[in-house]
Amino acid sequence: MANRHNLAMERTGQWVFSQEVPTDVIVEVGEASFSLHKFMLVAKSNMIRKLILDSKEADLTRINLSGIPGGAEIFEKSAKFCYGVNFEITVHNVAALRCAAEYLQMTDVYCDNNLAGRTEDFLSQVALTSLSGALVVLKSCEDLLPMAEDLRIVQKCVEIASAKACVEANFPSRSPPNWWTEELTILEINFFSKIITSMKTRGAKGLTLASAIITYTERSLRDLVRDHSGGNGIRSTEYSDTDLRSRQRGLLESIVSLLPPEKSAFPVNFLCCLLRTAIFLKADAKCKTELEKRVSAILEHATVDDLLVLSFTYDGERLFDLESVRKIISGFAEKEKNVAVFNAGDLKEVCSTAMQRIAKTVDAYLGEIATYGELSISKFNGIANLVPKAARKVDDDLYRAIDIYLKAHPNLDEIEREKVCSVMDPLKLSYEARVHASQNKRLPVQIVLHALYYDQLMLRSGADEDDQKTPDAGSTRNQLQADVSLAKENEALRTELLKMKMYIQDIQRPQGTTSKAVSTSTSTSASASASTSTSRKPKFFSSMSKTLGKLNPFKHGSKDTLNLDEGMPDLTKPRRRRFSIS
Repeated sequence: MANRHNLAMERTGQWVFSQEVPTDVIVEVGEASFSLHKFMLVAKSNMIRKLILDSKEADLTRINLSGIPGGAEIFEKSAKFCYGVNFEITVHNVAALRCAAEYLQMTDVYCDNNLAGRTEDFLSQVALTSLSGALVVLKSCEDLLPMAEDLRIVQKCVEIASAKACVEANFPSRSPPNWWTEELTILEINFFSKIITSMKTRGAKGLTLASAIITYTERSLRDLVRDHSGGNGIRSTEYSDTDLRSRQRGLLESIVSLLPPEKSAFPVNFLCCLLRTAIFLKADAKCKTELEKRVSAILEHATVDDLLVLSFTYDGERLFDLESVRKIISGFAEKEKNVAVFNAGDLKEVCSTAMQRIAKTVDAYLGEIATYGELSISKFNGIANLVPKAARKVDDDLYRAIDIYLKAHPNLDEIEREKVCSVMDPLKLSYEARVHASQNKRLPVQIVLHALYYDQLMLRSGADEDDQKTPDAGSTRNQLQADVSLAKENEALRTELLKMKMYIQDIQRPQGTTSKAVSTSTSTSASASASTSTSRKPKFFSSMSKTLGKLNPFKHGSKDTLNLDEGMPDLTKPRRRRFSIS
């Protein structure tokens, strides 16, 4: 403190010319002190005059002006002005000098050509004639609030800066054309917001505002927004400072509130980076919802990398909560559904080109995240099912993602693997994919059988994929189900007939023994036995016919016995008649 006091006294002695007259007052500004003359200060400052007149002391020797805007440095220049010593007014100090002049009441009302008038002239004639000058003055006002606003310095700077920015956006005066957006990055968010708002009222285009917002965001949140790959090794421990997190969160939320209403004004990768930053900083729900809606509106332009930006932490080691990705895809699918309904269409029958493009992007995205062990089946299937079935002409990309998931999760049982594969239609795989699936041991048996059976069905129907159009998947699936059902019925029938054959053979064995015994009897007895056997044989086969009728598997609607009666025909052999010649 002593050193500062001595330095201030030394600087004061260099320009105080009235050395013959001893100084009679010490002005304290913070830790600095200035030995000055009352009559020189009173001539320009009405405030100091009032302090001396209103003082209860007979001879006031100390005045404390620690509240002066700009501190000791600005007071020194104000004191030089009182002494008539030349000093330089610049764009960096003019706002502080204007506020100090107001604080010291160094106005033209008290004295002509006073400090307030000189600074006002500099502002209007020099500082506010260019965009750069207006922004520098506005930047200096950050430490001069609220007086700078009360004196309308902030308002003047904002109006001049926004007007000149709009002109530069339409008619660039230098290269590169967007140089003016770099100039805005020196401002704090509150003043930047004022300029963007003023440009909106002047009718600036959405792309113009977006250019300024993107440049400002990439400068102010450099480590968070510009790290697209997530490979810069930013650890959560580096952001353990809650104050830093809080400042960044407030800055991000303010930036999102400035976004123009045009949904297509921003590139999708920038919006994805903003959303990832919002998730990382735990921004409020309103901020995240706004970003999710904007990404969803232009999702057709997104790439797999853009969706991956939302999915991983900055160090790339673990997955974020995939809820935002789900909301984005769901929002676009819902919009497409509403458009289809409005056009009297059906989303199940036809999908737009944009929806088909998104389907390929989503399938490729699933293949990228499938390798992570913490990805549950429900989340994997949930994202896959967001895309309408009709949006996928073939399911090859989805099959690839499923295969990667099964390979990365080898401990799944048969039921869980079937659940993973449930999102895929085996009948919509290409020939190469079906060949791969038929040999894939990771797939459940049911999927492999579907792939094999489809090829057999194609061969049986004489279809050729190179020359003919692939049959409709729906009709093929129905035919497959019907054939599988018929195959099961045939197998059951074959089993029942085999059992019946064995049963008949067991019955006929003792019957053969009885016939041999009867053949050794007398002719009368043989004749009677023959007549008895003849009368019993129809009864035996009649009972067997009834039994077979009950076991008929085709009596409940089979296509081969649809018009037959439920009763079996009489299988009794016709009686052989003897014709004797008398």
